[in-house]
Amino acid sequence: MNDTQLYELAVRVGQALEAKGIMMATAESCTGGWIAQAVTAVPGSSEWFERGFVTYTYISKREMLGVKPETLEQHGAVSAQTVLEMTEGALARSHAQVAVSVSGTVGPSGGTPQKPVGTVFFGWGAKGSPAQTSVIRFNGDREAVRRQAVAYALERILALAAAASERRP
Repeated sequence: MNDTQLYELAVRVGQALEAKGIMMATAESCTGGWIAQAVTAVPGSSEWFERGFVTYTYISKREMLGVKPETLEQHGAVSAQTVLEMTEGALARSHAQVAVSVSGTVGPSGGTPQKPVGTVFFGWGAKGSPAQTSVIRFNGDREAVRRQAVAYALERILALAAAASERRP
């Protein structure tokens, strides 16, 4: 997905969120704020983008999002359990109604047999509903993996917005 396609996806996300009167938050690790950058490139995004958390380290995940130390110790940062807690933390620590989180191994090093380079975990959810997670193994170099992760995260928010029925107060 090229820059133009990412921008167009971010525009669609914004239109969907604005139509429902809801806001989003991001909790990013391996994408380093790229999801937030993609949505804030859209004029008027302050109407539907509430905030982003860039939590690259264990300590930032704990301090900013409330990820439990035992979750990080037992499962690592690149895990379904961690992105679930990142999503929950983003919702609890923002005024957004929907949130997406991402943590992965984007390379070129750092992979393991269980979590090879290209493994990215996602969490997404809405206030008042259980968060969901998924894991995808993307191909390509560091930039390609990160770009694909940004696109997938935006698609998760688009799906959440489509399913949302409540408007923010």
